[in-house]
Amino acid sequence: MNARPILAVICLSTLQLPLADATEEAAQRKQEITRVGTQPSMVGSRQFFTGAVRIDPIWPADSGINASGSLVTFEPGARSAWHTHPTGQRLVVTAGVGLTQQWGGAIKEIRPGDVVSCPPGIKHWHGASATTSMTHLAVTGMAEGENVHWMEKVTDEQYSGPRAQ
Repeated sequence: MNARPILAVICLSTLQLPLADATEEAAQRKQEITRVGTQPSMVGSRQFFTGAVRIDPIWPADSGINASGSLVTFEPGARSAWHTHPTGQRLVVTAGVGLTQQWGGAIKEIRPGDVVSCPPGIKHWHGASATTSMTHLAVTGMAEGENVHWMEKVTDEQYSGPRAQ
């Protein structure tokens, strides 16, 4: 007997339980749509990035989801400085070829569809390859009003360092 249909029935029935118990307040909430082009693009600060970087904010952290989302585009050779996140970060590569490195580890190549999980407090950087731009969706949690702790810039020697196989 295949267990998948039974599992699907159990999952569907559990998903329906909270809907039946929705409060009056929850019933009053509405979906919101933020129209493309209503939030201006920003240039990545030279204090925190090397090379040309564009940041397109998608959503801010709020009481519903305590994480912000942005599309970040790195031109070839561009990269972030070393940094950490107090609650971690998820990167979803959407275009191009990128690189990422955790402190003390080898540089890893990342491609469209790859998801990079950056645990809380882990020093790392990410950016484009030397020859190809890279765009990723960055989803970053907030803690006490902060979502990143910036550190020193990645040197050219570090950027060109050993790659993971």
